[in-house]
Amino acid sequence: MSRIALIHAVEIAMAPIRAAFGELWPEAELVNILDDSLSPDRTLDAELTPALSDRIRDLGAYAVRSGANGVLYTCSAFGPAIEAVQREHIVPVLKPNEAMFSDVLATARSAGMVATFGRSIDSMETEFAEAAGGRVPLQTVLAEGAMDALRRGDAYEHNRLVAEAAASLVGCDTVMLAHFSTAQALAMTQERITARVTSAPHAAVACLKARLSGVDASHISRSRMG
Repeated sequence: MSRIALIHAVEIAMAPIRAAFGELWPEAELVNILDDSLSPDRTLDAELTPALSDRIRDLGAYAVRSGANGVLYTCSAFGPAIEAVQREHIVPVLKPNEAMFSDVLATARSAGMVATFGRSIDSMETEFAEAAGGRVPLQTVLAEGAMDALRRGDAYEHNRLVAEAAASLVGCDTVMLAHFSTAQALAMTQERITARVTSAPHAAVACLKARLSGVDASHISRSRMG
């Protein structure tokens, strides 16, 4: 059995990734590591600070010491720090959107992305651009107020705001929901727009399972993407 450490910065990211594992890899042993001070601390600075980067790296090292065979970060605002963790450990370490970006770039001609946490946008756009190599243009929109709605327990309003933001994107054949917590808006968003809608949790689970079992991830994840 594979032990997978899930490192969270917000509690609202936990249910979507548990659901994805339940559907695609129920045999995996999940270990949840939550530091819910990371997200509010990240909002204080425009750039990812060395202190925050060190905390992300410490959490990764703790996960590996705890016997994890793979590590998945579920918060998308810490990309460069997670890349440092990837360089430091032999076990697979995934950034939240890494697998989704790979899947989208295999088929998309133009992509859109809906974010609900503004501080994450720069690093996600950089990550996508580096992976795309100029092949696929990206538009990003922030769904203002959606994160606040979810934190106060109003999932419907969160999903509505995400779908509304997605509808403002023009000329995209694929729209990505940027965060694990936005995965729950996939159905409503797909009803609102004609572009294909994708979310990160299923792609991430499929990728980790493939890396640890030698299975091709593409047929596992793409059937789960709208």
